[in-house]
Amino acid sequence: MSTAVEPLAADVLAALAGLDTPTVCNALEVVSPERRGFGYTTAPLVCARPDQGAIVGYARTATVAAVHPSTAGAERAGELRLAYYRHMAEPPLPTITVIQDIDPEPGYGAWWGEVNSNLHRGLGSLGVVTNGSIRDLDVWADGFAALAGRIGPSHAFVHVVDVAVPVTVAGMHVRPGDLVHADRHGAVVIPVGVASEVPAASARLAAQEAVLIEASQRDDFSIDVLASLMGGDADRH
Repeated sequence: MSTAVEPLAADVLAALAGLDTPTVCNALEVVSPERRGFGYTTAPLVCARPDQGAIVGYARTATVAAVHPSTAGAERAGELRLAYYRHMAEPPLPTITVIQDIDPEPGYGAWWGEVNSNLHRGLGSLGVVTNGSIRDLDVWADGFAALAGRIGPSHAFVHVVDVAVPVTVAGMHVRPGDLVHADRHGAVVIPVGVASEVPAASARLAAQEAVLIEASQRDDFSIDVLASLMGGDADRH
C-alpha cells in the first residue's frame, strides 16, 4: 500500500505537536464531527516516557508475531525485514511507527528495544504506538516516544509478518500515511484535510473552557453561576 501523501506545512505540524492528544480529540469533534466515535485508541497503553511531549507524524505500519518462529524461510524473512525498514524510511517525514502484534497473546515477544528504538529514530520516526511489548527501557533511544500494550523481557521469536498494511492498535485503525498524534494519553488519527484547522479550533475551545474553570475557582461559584455560564451546553470536560 502506498504511503504517498501531500505533506503538511512545517508550521502546521509544529502547532499540532504543541497540543496534547485529548485537546486534539476535542478539536476534531468540532472540525470533523463524524470522528467523535472513532479514530483514536480506546484500550489502555503503557507510556514509556510520560514526561515527553506530544509527537505528530505520518504512519508507517506493519504487523509482527512472536509466539512461533517465522515459516517464511531465511531468505524471505530477510527480504521482508529489509522491506520493513525501507518502508520506515519512506518520506514524508517525520513518521510514527504503528505496529500491530497479531499473536493471540500480543506482546509475547518484544519487537522494540534498544536496537529498534535507535534504528527507527535514525530513519526519521518520532516514536512507536503498538499493542505489543517493549523492553530495554534503560537503554532506549533518547527522545524516542513509546506507547505499548505492555513491558516484557524477551523478544521470543518476534518477526515481521506484513509491511505497509492497515493495522488496528488499541482500537485505533491506521493506514500507511495517516497523520497520527500521540502522547501519554494515547493516540489519534488526524484527517489530513482538516489538520490545519485543529490548532485554531483548539484555541477556541480552550477559551470557552477557561471561562468555566476561572468561575469555578471564585468564592462566589455556585450551581446557579454554572448553569448561567453553560447556557445549556454540558458537553465540555
